[in-house]
Amino acid sequence: MTDRVSLSFSDEGVASVAISNPPLNIYDLEMRDGLIESIAAVRDNPDVRCLLLRAEGSNFSAGADLTEFGSASSIFEGRRIRWDRDPWLPLLGLSVPTIAALKGYTVGSGLEMAMLCDLRIAATDVVMGLPETKLGMLPAAGGTQSLTRLVGPDAACPVVLTGRNLDIEEALELGIVTEATGPAELDRTAEQRAAQLALLDPDIAMKLRRCIAASKDLPLPLGLQFERRLALMD
Repeated sequence: MTDRVSLSFSDEGVASVAISNPPLNIYDLEMRDGLIESIAAVRDNPDVRCLLLRAEGSNFSAGADLTEFGSASSIFEGRRIRWDRDPWLPLLGLSVPTIAALKGYTVGSGLEMAMLCDLRIAATDVVMGLPETKLGMLPAAGGTQSLTRLVGPDAACPVVLTGRNLDIEEALELGIVTEATGPAELDRTAEQRAAQLALLDPDIAMKLRRCIAASKDLPLPLGLQFERRLALMD
């Protein structure tokens, strides 16, 4: 791991990945490398039954370190470096259920990573958004794709186009947040939910997640066939 990311395992099979880059937990290359390393360790540990993604401090993450873009030979090269080292696909490829515990500023890359998790538990002080539009950029760490899959194109469009922030009430109403809790109870609530998911049979958990993911892309008849095929597999 790196100074930006820590990884711990509980006896119940919960892997806890915590990011730390105070005060806003900005994603830089060191943090992204640490996340990729941590996610690989989770993937390769057969005892892990659930991943809990959380953050130290009062904010989950205020997004990417934009100064890294300026250090590259061009803004396009900076974006390419960022995309090549993003942990989104490794996170999405995990076979175990994933939970993100969100608080404070959860914007840009912070929100984009959280939207790849199965459950998003948020403190009532959370502030969410994809502000890249205001900076003349696309939310291209999966923002347009993940948000649209979560809430549908009609609801995603105004959020992405305006780059405005969302409070906990609107995030819950849209379905971005699956559960809300007080800031003081966030860690305990997220740990309880992770422990509950860790009790699932790992093969069943993987098949359930595959069925749900397939429902976003397959017509209903094909989705039903896919579900039945997985149900009949040993």
